[in-house]
Amino acid sequence: MNKYKLLVITVTYNPNIEELRLFINSYHKYNDLYDKAKLIIVDNSPEYSWNKEEFIKEYNEVVSRGVPAPKILISERAQMVMPYHILFDQYEEERLGGKSFGSTKSGIAPFYSDKYAKIGFQVSELFDEEHLKEKLASVCATKNVLLEHLYHKPLLNVDELFAELMEYKKMVEPYVCDVSLYLWNALKEGKEVLLEGQLGSLKDPDHGIYPMVTSSSTLAGYGAVGAGLPPYEIKQIVTVCKAYSSAVGAGAFVSEIFGDEADELRRRGGDGGEFGATTGRPRRMGWFDCVASKYGCRLQGATDVAFTVLDVLGYLDEIPVCTGYEIDGKVTTEFPTTTLLEKAKPVLETLPGWKCDIRGIKKYEDLPENCRKYVEFVEKHIGFPITMISNGPGRDDIIYRNK
Repeated sequence: MNKYKLLVITVTYNPNIEELRLFINSYHKYNDLYDKAKLIIVDNSPEYSWNKEEFIKEYNEVVSRGVPAPKILISERAQMVMPYHILFDQYEEERLGGKSFGSTKSGIAPFYSDKYAKIGFQVSELFDEEHLKEKLASVCATKNVLLEHLYHKPLLNVDELFAELMEYKKMVEPYVCDVSLYLWNALKEGKEVLLEGQLGSLKDPDHGIYPMVTSSSTLAGYGAVGAGLPPYEIKQIVTVCKAYSSAVGAGAFVSEIFGDEADELRRRGGDGGEFGATTGRPRRMGWFDCVASKYGCRLQGATDVAFTVLDVLGYLDEIPVCTGYEIDGKVTTEFPTTTLLEKAKPVLETLPGWKCDIRGIKKYEDLPENCRKYVEFVEKHIGFPITMISNGPGRDDIIYRNK
């Protein structure tokens, strides 16, 4: 594999401590593939309650493994998730009761509401104290009306918030810069940039299963926006698909399975089981969905598909695959809108399993025949090339498949 001159991973969501752990571990894994890697956090919504001590602990754990020390940069234009965003997220889920959206309660929806109502806070505002105090007072006056009359909860204290923000300023000050310019200059110097996103196509607020979605775009095209780079600089888009389906939270899930069948797949799945990284909630499980995956790859503009956790399926005698949806008596292979999706029933085709452990295999042609047939069946139905296959949790457990 060609070595990149520069590795830049970007987070476009909420980097609380658990997500930073996963994020830094991604860097740890990628570092085997790239020379002189650097890590840059380019974040459109940095977590206000970023615990400096915990972050340093995680940072040191990675470096102690022999990984070159990454360089951390935070965009001066990054928006901050405030502590009251988290509270409002919790209060609203509580108010909705049985009609809640299954939020992770980490403040994302209230954060984006404020961002687009133009009452959010950018990192750069931490460095203008007079402006910051004045804005905090204005925003808190609005928030306190809701807290008092809608949620019946304690009111916000402007002085306490300001003091907390000043502590946060001390934490982030060494890392703050014009990241967009930094990346632009890196490209002009011939370096390559890797943008890493979170969540999948079906969580996109425009093209996903609305309203059971997140609050910002999850599509690759948005990577250029978040990084502050022109869209034509994106040359390759690798879409990651599991060899089965999983989901956290509410919403339509056509290929979902239940009971002992789901428990067994959940227990064997992922790297230590299928549980939410932020919440620890058991993920909902299902068979691979060709309809949703084809749609997701098309929206992302996938040039490559990385097909992961294929080794997990080695215990099955037969492997069902969802190849279509039956809606009102008609079968479709195109992904529908949410109202129709709620009516959809899976059309399943069953393939023979390979009944063996495929970990340690390095060449595609050395995989069991039925395993290769499974990969090729999925590739045919989604219509995008599977060029990478993960057959284990280790950094070296990747099979490169030239297509």
